[in-house]
Amino acid sequence: MSAPDSTTGKARSVSPAGGRRLSRRAALAGAGALAAAAGVAGAQQAAAPAAEAAPPAPPFGFADVVQLARERAGSEYAAPAMTLRAPFADLDYDRYRAIRFDADRRLLNQPGAVFALDLLPPGLVYRQRVDVSIVRAGVVEKIAFDPDMFRFDPQMFPFPDGRPPADAPRDMDFSGFRLRHPINSPDVLDECLVFQGASYFRAIARDMVYGLSARGLAIGTADPRGEEFPQFRAFWIHEPRAEAREIVVHALLDSASATGAFDFVIRPGDTTLMEVRCRIFPRREIAQIGIAALTSMYFFGHDRRGGIDDFRDAVHDSAGLQMITGQGTRLWRPLSNPARVQTSAFVDENPKGFGLTQRPRDFAAFGDAEARYDLRPSAWVEPLGPWGPGAIMLVEIPVENEFNDNIVAFWRPRDPLAPTAEGHAFAYRLHWCDTPPDSAPLARVAATRVGRSIHDPARHAIVVDFARPPGRDGAGFARPGGRDGALRAQLAADAGAPSAVTLAPLPGGDLLRAAFTVENAGLQSAELQLALETADGQRASETWLYRWTQR
Repeated sequence: MSAPDSTTGKARSVSPAGGRRLSRRAALAGAGALAAAAGVAGAQQAAAPAAEAAPPAPPFGFADVVQLARERAGSEYAAPAMTLRAPFADLDYDRYRAIRFDADRRLLNQPGAVFALDLLPPGLVYRQRVDVSIVRAGVVEKIAFDPDMFRFDPQMFPFPDGRPPADAPRDMDFSGFRLRHPINSPDVLDECLVFQGASYFRAIARDMVYGLSARGLAIGTADPRGEEFPQFRAFWIHEPRAEAREIVVHALLDSASATGAFDFVIRPGDTTLMEVRCRIFPRREIAQIGIAALTSMYFFGHDRRGGIDDFRDAVHDSAGLQMITGQGTRLWRPLSNPARVQTSAFVDENPKGFGLTQRPRDFAAFGDAEARYDLRPSAWVEPLGPWGPGAIMLVEIPVENEFNDNIVAFWRPRDPLAPTAEGHAFAYRLHWCDTPPDSAPLARVAATRVGRSIHDPARHAIVVDFARPPGRDGAGFARPGGRDGALRAQLAADAGAPSAVTLAPLPGGDLLRAAFTVENAGLQSAELQLALETADGQRASETWLYRWTQR
């Protein structure tokens, strides 16, 4: 299912799921909405003796959300769908985008504040109830749904003043929220983060536009039986101090297979940082689970353009999967738009980082003045603490256009997650950035190109361009094979009878091209691995990994 991207006009592959309402504890029974039941710090306690005043309730925090998730995991799941009614019903993509939150009703927008909050309307594919609450001084205040919070474009709706009719329904709920912060100009509250649709969220940093998304949890990705999409059922946004440069958000996740408590500490800026910790409570044993999932789009790039009739040179939100293993090895796997679904597992233990990275940053690399793929962010997952054994998973799904996401990357623990009273805890730092924070002095893959060999039609030529590390001299790049700063290529393949690798410097001295061929007669696929080494055997580049397939 596709869901609209309110900023870029792009659709997102989303199939929201949800669950039923549940009060926090028996002591809070009778509270109305889930967020109000979820531990309002000022909730009434049992009556104390007249001679003694009841102690104040502790401030609402992440521990309360953990308890909610634990309790909910012990109950039967029910989807929280709501019936859409006019003016939120029967909307197409353009009409849904024509509903905007009233700027005068923005939350957290007190004088001197550097954060503001827009709430997002129901409609289109957003049919699940999402509770939104503000936490002020430790006390939860649930935001009641009010259609008057929204303005409707008179060109798309029969409302001349842009206001909804008096009989617009008030028993519905929001579909998420948008966070604003002055990331580009000190006097403009720019949109910098959106939570909307299942457990999806997106963020940008300075001078960027929206691209890939993250997810709270992925279950059954690429499973032939179908994927399960957990949903963030409720959010609690802590009101920051006026001078604060970070904001805290808690979220409760629910699905047929698991519940979860999430804590986000968000710092927008040159790089937008999110400190994420979560506690997952499975309702059943889950083997096909995805932690710190990232979802992106790859339509075509410079490696293969067969069957693509497009004026642009490339169309993708991310160029490749970048990894740092637990042993510190740097890996780069270019993304692809395969002929059929393909799944790759990069087995590891305690990975140091992984992410979907957009490496081309020149406008000319794409040539798209509207979508500006050159400004799409990279997203980098930095595990905090040991994650144990498992694998970084990459799922690539064929697409025929750029309007649906087809790339998913995540961490899958080796052992299934089993139901437990304590849950399963994970913590990581999520960087929304231009370039992932890795300063290792290694050459990086700048481009991968593949095409039929002009010298032998039975073979394919593969060209890999490595970029010189910043601040390093270009001896090995300018004189590959020479005695001073010599570089050599190490190539491995499981099929395809690869030729020897040639190394040649490209004009400018900052790129070194490695080129070789593989046979394609009768070959369906080949796993290739290439890296540069110095003459004394020291690694001089990240390792390029590539799955060549007949398309």
